[in-house]
Amino acid sequence: MPLCKEIKKVLVIGSGPIVIGQAAEFDYAGAQACRVLKQAGINVVLVNSNPATIMTDKALADEIYLEPLNTETLRRIILREQPDSLLAGLGGQTGLTLAMQLSADGFLQEHGVRLLGTDAAAIDCAEDRELFKKAMERIGQPTVPSDVAHTAEAALAVAERIGYPVIVRPAFTLGGAGGGVAENPAELAEVAKNGLDASPISQILVERYIYGWKEIEFETMRDARGNAIAVCSMENVDPVGVHTGDSIVVAPALTLADRELQMLRSASLEIISSLGIVGGCNCQFALNPDSLEYAVIEVNPRVSRSSALASKATGYPIAKITTKIALGYTLDEIRNDITGKTCACFEPALDYVVVKFPKWPFDKFAGISRKLGTQMKATGEVMAIGTSFEAALMKAVRGAEISLDSLNAAPVDGRSVEDRLADRDDRRLFTVFEALKHGVTPEKINEITRIDRFFLDKLQHLADLEKELADGLSPALYETAKKMGYPDSAIRRIAGAKELPHLAASYKMVDTCGAEFSAETPYFYSTYDRVCEARELARSGKPCVMVLGSGPIRIGQGIEFDYSSVHCVWTLKKLGYDVVIVNNNPETVSTDYDTADRLYFEPLCAEDVMNIIEVEKPVGVVVAFGGQTAIRLTGFLDSHGIPILGTSAEGIDIAEDRERFDTLLEKYGIRRPLGCGVLTEEEAATAAERLGYPVLLRPSYVIGGQNMTIVHNEEHLRRYMRRILQNGIENPVLVDKYMMGSELEVDVISDGRDVLIPGVMQHIERAGVHSGDSIAVYPPYNISDIMMHRIIECSEKLALSLGTKGLVNIQYLIWQNELYVIEVNPRASRTVPYISKVTGVPMVDLATQVMTGTAVRDLGFGTGLCKAPPYFAVKVPVFSFEKLTDANSYLGPEMKSTGEVLGIGRTLNEALFKGLTAAGLSLAAPTPGKETGVLLSVEEHDRTEVLALAEKLEMLGMRLYATPDTAAAIGSLGMDVTVVPSIAEEDGVPALLDSGKIGYIVYTGAAYDSTVDLYVSLHRHAMQAGVPCFTSLDTANAVADIIAAGYRCDNTELVDLNHMRTERAWLRFAKMEATGDDYIFAENFDGSITCPESLSITLCDRHYGIGAFGLVLLEKSPVADCRMRVFNRDGSRGQIAGNSLRNVGKYLHDAGYVSGDTVRVETDGGVRRLKLYLTDGAVSSVTVDMGRAVLTPAALPCTFPGETAVNVPLTVLGQEYRVTCVSMGNPHCVIFQKEDVDDLDLTRIGPKFEHHPLFPERVNTEFVNVLPDGSLKMRVWERGSGETWACGTGSCATGVAACLNGFANKNEDIVVHLRGGDLTIRYTDETVFMTGAATTVFKGEIEI
Repeated sequence: MPLCKEIKKVLVIGSGPIVIGQAAEFDYAGAQACRVLKQAGINVVLVNSNPATIMTDKALADEIYLEPLNTETLRRIILREQPDSLLAGLGGQTGLTLAMQLSADGFLQEHGVRLLGTDAAAIDCAEDRELFKKAMERIGQPTVPSDVAHTAEAALAVAERIGYPVIVRPAFTLGGAGGGVAENPAELAEVAKNGLDASPISQILVERYIYGWKEIEFETMRDARGNAIAVCSMENVDPVGVHTGDSIVVAPALTLADRELQMLRSASLEIISSLGIVGGCNCQFALNPDSLEYAVIEVNPRVSRSSALASKATGYPIAKITTKIALGYTLDEIRNDITGKTCACFEPALDYVVVKFPKWPFDKFAGISRKLGTQMKATGEVMAIGTSFEAALMKAVRGAEISLDSLNAAPVDGRSVEDRLADRDDRRLFTVFEALKHGVTPEKINEITRIDRFFLDKLQHLADLEKELADGLSPALYETAKKMGYPDSAIRRIAGAKELPHLAASYKMVDTCGAEFSAETPYFYSTYDRVCEARELARSGKPCVMVLGSGPIRIGQGIEFDYSSVHCVWTLKKLGYDVVIVNNNPETVSTDYDTADRLYFEPLCAEDVMNIIEVEKPVGVVVAFGGQTAIRLTGFLDSHGIPILGTSAEGIDIAEDRERFDTLLEKYGIRRPLGCGVLTEEEAATAAERLGYPVLLRPSYVIGGQNMTIVHNEEHLRRYMRRILQNGIENPVLVDKYMMGSELEVDVISDGRDVLIPGVMQHIERAGVHSGDSIAVYPPYNISDIMMHRIIECSEKLALSLGTKGLVNIQYLIWQNELYVIEVNPRASRTVPYISKVTGVPMVDLATQVMTGTAVRDLGFGTGLCKAPPYFAVKVPVFSFEKLTDANSYLGPEMKSTGEVLGIGRTLNEALFKGLTAAGLSLAAPTPGKETGVLLSVEEHDRTEVLALAEKLEMLGMRLYATPDTAAAIGSLGMDVTVVPSIAEEDGVPALLDSGKIGYIVYTGAAYDSTVDLYVSLHRHAMQAGVPCFTSLDTANAVADIIAAGYRCDNTELVDLNHMRTERAWLRFAKMEATGDDYIFAENFDGSITCPESLSITLCDRHYGIGAFGLVLLEKSPVADCRMRVFNRDGSRGQIAGNSLRNVGKYLHDAGYVSGDTVRVETDGGVRRLKLYLTDGAVSSVTVDMGRAVLTPAALPCTFPGETAVNVPLTVLGQEYRVTCVSMGNPHCVIFQKEDVDDLDLTRIGPKFEHHPLFPERVNTEFVNVLPDGSLKMRVWERGSGETWACGTGSCATGVAACLNGFANKNEDIVVHLRGGDLTIRYTDETVFMTGAATTVFKGEIEI
């Protein structure tokens, strides 16, 4: 149990999708936190939108909500789950910002939810740039000359005062988002605007740029009693000016004198103590290399990216300790898991060097700037451990999977090495090394780069060693090279040697205490010392299996592969194996010290893996879950006689080899797009001519569609082939006929005899968009039964014929009602986590059992296609283009997304809405007073298809804008469209974006090189304006359908992954009407209907549902015969509904719930009394005591001044109306007019009243004629429902307003004529009575 006994139920906020600046490190941290909380016996409620994480596994929390991370959703979950505490510091900047927003508006305090760990005031003080600066001044900690600005003008004034260059740091952002360096006012104006837009509180710090100073970090820990330690010091190899996420980082700090180290350590501890930090905290400093002068850069009052690195570098589990401290424990009460003897207040001591090397996405985007600055661009990182900086650096470089096994990289351009040294880019390390080898002195390089001489001298050692190697190899020199981190491949190449001596690798254990205490957790790194602690370690005697991880997070291979690796490890351990895992990614759960029995933090390269195999002697190696990183090693391992568990090397090769796979398909009569493999430019041109353009070009054995493209002509093809061939290729380039059909994915588990198919997914976008960038829907939404049977049949044949033992992912294309195979991947795919979670089929666990000999039939899930759950699950890609502003974001066959989110809903549109919202899209529908425009610009071959989209958008009330050719096509159908100049003209699209009139852009013209630059510029401008840009008509159509469906964050179903329905339910209902005002009535006495908001939208649809103006739930009441809750057809809550009240009385009486002629009903407006009138034993009409009419404007609410608002002026659409405001439990605005209300264009004017700013909660509006006989004729526009045939409370409000305006008398019957019939109203000083008919239309059952 936790030390603090009041903590019973904790809400944990995750970090959401993987984006640049916020990657897998928060899955690692969040998973640790959830495990600590569960072990303490606490009920854990987790909210996260990322399905690919271990954190969102069912075992890690009691309730798991894969929901959009926004304040509206979190409020709803808190109201539903009622946690007593909230843990936000482990969800990155996303979790922290959301928690602070909920705290700032008083919501947490109002509902008794306390922040665990660091309190809101301390977080504000660290995150708010102005408060932080003042806090540092109070304790005498130096900061760089700076000031806070909330406008671009203020930023310019600050820079004028402190001098250029300046660095901009936005408040409450991640990965340096929106930040940058400005050398002059023109640059600052742009950087400041971006920074203010990026900051959720529109605040930036404008700081004097101290380029050339060292950047030092301290990861610290403090408990609530004030005990504090420095966990780890870290140092950036790059000086200040390069984001720490983009810098090579070493731990511990290597260039500091002890005096400098102790000075910054003391400053860190003083800072976190003065701020009142409770838990982990990251402190960043700038240190003048020529003096003891330093400055505090920033403090992150949460677990950060550096926390994961520090945890893995030291073995000190920062997230775990932070969580325990949040529960009330102190550092001296928490045990160190590594040593098993010391406690968490011992500061780790390292007797090795750790190097972190970033993984950048630049090779994914041709022509993108490789320049590094204050805004992070790396997608991931690797970590290496060695006995020296040189050895750790060499391991890190080859482990980064950049096709290098040394520091000898070819220049990216033809400039001299001296000129390139000034470039701050991802190649700088290699440029420095090249310069050293060319004789440029370390002094000169330091002058240009400001990289510390210590690091340059270490690189000089490597350059000198390579010179010696080139002169001849000796056993002693070979040993030196190995100790310096060189693999045999590099030594052989540099030395020109054919034969090499053999030197066995040895392995040391990470122990956190400089070997003062022995370690209990087997966590190893390689050396070439004489003593090998891994060999000396006592084994359990169980058979050993080695699992290869997936390496660094990068586009095309993300956290989903770590999820699969971890599940494989867990399952193997349950099956009785000793499990060894090899990986080099510090951000992941797989490299946590207690995931496997033994962890090797090593590069996933052939030699490194074989060295570990020599020590561990596994009975088999698992490659199927480590993505293409592990799969690439299959051939090597097989050639060395290493057993591969699961699908054989032969089966993998058949799937990857074009000719062998084609032969297999022909054998079973399975189609695939025509194509062939080519090795030269001419072969490619000939093949394309024969197949016919367009064609799809891609290299063999690629990940994430890398270097894959669709070409439409020979010029484009030749340009592509020249680019691919210039780097040399070992395998053919594949040329396929391109077909724009519907794309599907199927995940299969096979044992060679039977198959299990957990699910089939269909993409929203047609073929041509990489599957990782497509919106994937499970189950398929428009595949015929016949085609589904064919898909299952083909999947079984392919899986069995490949000899699959484990998982295989198959991608299909449906084109002109024929099924084609696109590709087969005999490994875990990126869809595995999401399908596992929504189907309840633990795919990796089952596949691992199959790989070790269990038959599919014995797994307990049957065979064939699994039954789909009663939900749609939609995987939506997430991109990081805001960090890569000059990247081409046009979606095509090469993957560009960095992460994904999941939307789960009862309907496809609900799931799509949740998925797209979670991905960060603001799905704005037109509202009165605010125009929402759509810019359309499409290629010629899309112009026929865009017409249907344009028509759909126009029906939604959106204003259409289009470039000339697209506008001509749209205008030909008579649609109103505004022509804008081409995107190349400054006064055209850019000016329109700046005006705020555009809400969406649909653009399909960036497929050719000639228009790419224009599109990149357009997209950058759109991002700055917060306008989504769609490059697929399929995506744009889906968005239009979602907007039409009317989903919002407050009317979707909250789905708890741990308590999902497994079957569709049948809902018994009665459709009833009262004066034509029809509602659906359903009993909810058992509380089984948990999301009536979402249900109302689907049931009330008059085309696809029952059809009604709303939904009424009948529930238990402690104060009346029944409680009624009313929901409008848009899912919004209705406070009271007079017509429905009459039908509640009829329902309760006729169903036998009440007897007699009176009923009491609890409503949101209080308890209402009903008088029933019966005919033949059934209720035929009802009088309802509607309660007192409230006339005070504030009670509606509305913002009219005074005690009443009777016959007051209100201007709408330029016309003045005289209105009377009345509340009958919900707000009404009554207008008496002479013009016949039947002639009123209510669909035009009704929404303008509903959304008028005078009515903050919207309003129902009644338009009334006073007839000669004194009766009233009324039409009504109801908020959330539009025009209805009758409104009970509206009729009451109209009767009251008629008395107030002299058109009727109190205590007399007033007849109100509505489109659905007549109601009789009587207004007294005490109450309002309403009498009218109540009718059952029909009863039935519907599947939900």
